[in-house]
Amino acid sequence: MLQVKNLNKSYTNGVNTYPVLKNVSLEVKKGEFVAVMGPSGSGKTTLLNCISCFIPHDSGSILLGDQELSSLDEKKLAKVRNQKLGFVFQDFMLLDGLTVRENICLPQIIAGKPIAQMEAKSEKFCQMFGIDRIMDKYPAQISGGEKQRTAVARALMNHPYVILADEPTGNLDSKSAKAVIDAFLQAKKQVNATIFMVTHDSYAASFCDRVIVLKDGSIHQEITRKGDRREFMDELLDVLRTLGGEGDEAE
Repeated sequence: MLQVKNLNKSYTNGVNTYPVLKNVSLEVKKGEFVAVMGPSGSGKTTLLNCISCFIPHDSGSILLGDQELSSLDEKKLAKVRNQKLGFVFQDFMLLDGLTVRENICLPQIIAGKPIAQMEAKSEKFCQMFGIDRIMDKYPAQISGGEKQRTAVARALMNHPYVILADEPTGNLDSKSAKAVIDAFLQAKKQVNATIFMVTHDSYAASFCDRVIVLKDGSIHQEITRKGDRREFMDELLDVLRTLGGEGDEAE
């Protein structure tokens, strides 16, 4: 579904060049829930921004399905972002002047889909994520967890190949964070959604199928969940401690 091959990215500051991603290769299969973790400065957000083509990479390839993203012009990339990628950001990125229902429908409004179709889809996702009672409220009237579940519903509206989530629980309390992770798990179960999540939160990552750990711009380790979630979380914390990295131990 998503393949990254030999990805390299550097930043230049005057005469100095700083490599941020070094020959990163990974694959995310359809229906997988995969997290990327690592210490600050390991390249997590840069990797996500390269995959979404918000920033250009220096070399390597990014395949979404069978389409090479780096070969597309800006117009074609905009179409891919709307139709084949879903986005969930730490700061929600909801439009304050639109209701929950209207925010969720936005990708289909942009795509010019029929109103009856988008309203039926938005209602289905709102019921799935437990936000149907707030569909006619505005972002300022709902909680952070409700905002993020709204963002997850919006990301699913065009049935994207992959949802890219950037620290989706970063601004939330533990109860709201659990509700958002539950929304991802529901999306995976109900519509076979594929989710690629950057996070510093080992609790959130412990619900994933697999975690890719970055260190200094390279893949340090991949950890696959084999059974109990708490054992998986302990394994993640052990790896992160050896790196001197992140990992919120809160349950």
